[in-house]
Amino acid sequence: MNKLLRRYLFFIILLLIQITFLVIEPTIGQKSLSITWKNTLEMLSVVPPIFILLGLMDVWVEKETMIKLMGDNSGFRGIIIAFFLGSMAAGPLYAAFPVAGILLKKGSKLSNVLIFIGAWSTTKIPLLLFEASSLGWNFMLIRFLLNIPGIAIIAYLSERILSEKEKKDVYERNSIATQGV
Repeated sequence: MNKLLRRYLFFIILLLIQITFLVIEPTIGQKSLSITWKNTLEMLSVVPPIFILLGLMDVWVEKETMIKLMGDNSGFRGIIIAFFLGSMAAGPLYAAFPVAGILLKKGSKLSNVLIFIGAWSTTKIPLLLFEASSLGWNFMLIRFLLNIPGIAIIAYLSERILSEKEKKDVYERNSIATQGV
């Protein structure tokens, strides 16, 4: 019971805050509840398709293939694949983390997974097209060209700074989190 309570403590605290606002300031509480409901519906529209695709990826892509394409010895090819996967993605950033978990589970190099997350957050094609139409092609191209080396540098620095024990811990925590996927 204690473990269950600890697991959902943050949710319980937020629920109590929500109830408090509904009692003390009903207008703010109702607005907050409405926003929470809209966000929940959005999440429910994004997460199930992501998990279906993850399940298919987990079954269809062999670990040896992933290690060859994005593992420790993948070199420049792994970087390009990570950028491509992240840039072609659609959906909010929170959908990238389960995908990153499967990439780690399949043997991808940590820096390639970090590049994937960086690309998902900053170089998605729909985002680039929106930027180009709103802020102009020059702005979009400059930002995009600055982000590419920035993402790679951050990913490789992060991997270099982490000790072998810390990297091993990342992979172990991920294997626990992705059990059953």
